[in-house]
Amino acid sequence: MGGESTTRTAPPSSGGNGPAGSKLGQRLSGIAVALGLVLFLGGFAWAAVVYRPYTVPTSSMTPTIDAGERVLAERIDGADIRRGDVVVFKDANWANAPVVKRVVAIGGDTVACCTDGKLTVDGKTIDEPYLPEDSLAEIQNFPTVTVPEGRLFLLGDERSGSLDSTAHLADAASGTVSRDVVSARVDAVVWPMDGMLERPSGFEKLGELSSPGPLRMMIGLIVVGAVLVLGGGAYGPVAKWLGGRSRTRTEPAGAR
Repeated sequence: MGGESTTRTAPPSSGGNGPAGSKLGQRLSGIAVALGLVLFLGGFAWAAVVYRPYTVPTSSMTPTIDAGERVLAERIDGADIRRGDVVVFKDANWANAPVVKRVVAIGGDTVACCTDGKLTVDGKTIDEPYLPEDSLAEIQNFPTVTVPEGRLFLLGDERSGSLDSTAHLADAASGTVSRDVVSARVDAVVWPMDGMLERPSGFEKLGELSSPGPLRMMIGLIVVGAVLVLGGGAYGPVAKWLGGRSRTRTEPAGAR
């Protein structure tokens, strides 16, 4: 049976419908792309509503935030501020531009420096791991201050060079600022990408800390959205490539 030849063809993939893959696969890839766009753009839109970007011009918050770094700050009401928060505020008695400092005491607190080189609030010493290494809080030694209700006492993390509440102690409000002048709370350093600020656990002994903002959830939505868009968009080319490979597997069996 010498002139006869046969061909061997790979079985078609189940559900296949041409080089672009099955109709079901095409529909699913379209849904993935659409959903991905919603999540991706929605995450950015949500972030634009909730957060404001700031560039910190000085080194007064080093090493938490270095000069020139870009931060994202969550828009919040001043009533939601807690001890340990790094906040953005504008007070005409301080500067004509937004200022970034850390809240170390709130209305009703008694704050002083220093006991064994540490800040004290209501007589309790506060551990401040965010301070520069080998730095003592007593570099900014100041007398005892009782913070009026509705006001905040703020310090820079670089105590030796920060124009903070200690530089305004002679003011009528003893260096404090109103909660009402606070516009945002810093959640993360985004340029360079240092990430979320660490929680100021040293203040836990004095009461509740602020809850983290929704930034991580927003980033998750953006990442998941990007993966769905890329994955759904890649379905057609990948299915076509696999279909082409399947066709090339057809080969002559040879003469017998």
